[in-house]
Amino acid sequence: MLLPENFLLMKKLITELDVIRIFKNGIRAIPLDGNEILTPSAKDKINELGMKTVEKLPTSIIDVEENLLSPHTNSNKVAIGSDHTGFKLKNLVVKILADKGFEVIDAGTFDEKSCDYPDFAFAVASKVKEGIAGWGIIIDATGNPSAITANKVHGIRAANCYNEFTARSAREHNNANILTLGAKALGEETVKSIIEAWLGSKFEGGRHQKRLDKISAIERRNLK
Repeated sequence: MLLPENFLLMKKLITELDVIRIFKNGIRAIPLDGNEILTPSAKDKINELGMKTVEKLPTSIIDVEENLLSPHTNSNKVAIGSDHTGFKLKNLVVKILADKGFEVIDAGTFDEKSCDYPDFAFAVASKVKEGIAGWGIIIDATGNPSAITANKVHGIRAANCYNEFTARSAREHNNANILTLGAKALGEETVKSIIEAWLGSKFEGGRHQKRLDKISAIERRNLK
């Protein structure tokens, strides 16, 4: 049976480099819907890294994991945003990230005039969901309202962290893709240590992935 000439063009090619990029983002299962072609080297890399392939959810269900196969996803890009209370701390965090070689996408605010935190939390969460940035950091007075807002965006896992332990746990156990910080609750040195722990930690998968899968199932059941 002859295949149409454009058969390969209709398929998404997944290479060894794609697998490595997905692995570095903390994902251990690659979603497939039958419209992909895995190169032999990609299959070998999946086996080598202890990863697996799973059946992709219907395309009507948008999830962050699907964006990991998008060329726009870049784990070296961090979207950052704050309200007026977090403006000064945001500037410090931007410098920390830039010094570490990250490309920073500043979603505002850009001064200390009173503004509404949901606007900036949503802006950061949207950039992470769409794969424009691999990670997000949001700052307000306590970190709580921004985390609540960001977690309303499907596929976002925002964690409000207040020390190194919570930052490491959020990444290693919860695979959080957004960090929220409280400008009125944390000192500058504590913020620096939190960011160090956050950036230096990776998702451990295993039993934690099973629990995240349950969170995702709850999220999908409540989509309207």
